[in-house]
Amino acid sequence: MAAKKVAKVGVKKQKGFLYFVDKQGDISCAKMARGDKKGGSAKKVAKVGIKREVGYLYFIDKQGDISCAKMVRGGTKKKKSAKKKAPKRK
Repeated sequence: MAAKKVAKVGVKKQKGFLYFVDKQGDISCAKMARGDKKGGSAKKVAKVGIKREVGYLYFIDKQGDISCAKMVRGGTKKKKSAKKKAPKRK
């Protein structure tokens, strides 16, 4: 999976928070739920405003930048199971 950088932001990640690219193309973070503790609501960390392409997955890489990778769609399709008829009894 070859990822390509979309925008250099350099966000510093804190432990216990989930960082993601929101619908507006900005970086947001939310507190992760742990055990009985609930997670927090999302807040914007950096305004970037990237335009998303269909078929790509956007994420925050290790350097704190926005990267994207082509989504892998595939695998094996489920076979339709043919129902067996019960033999007729006489």
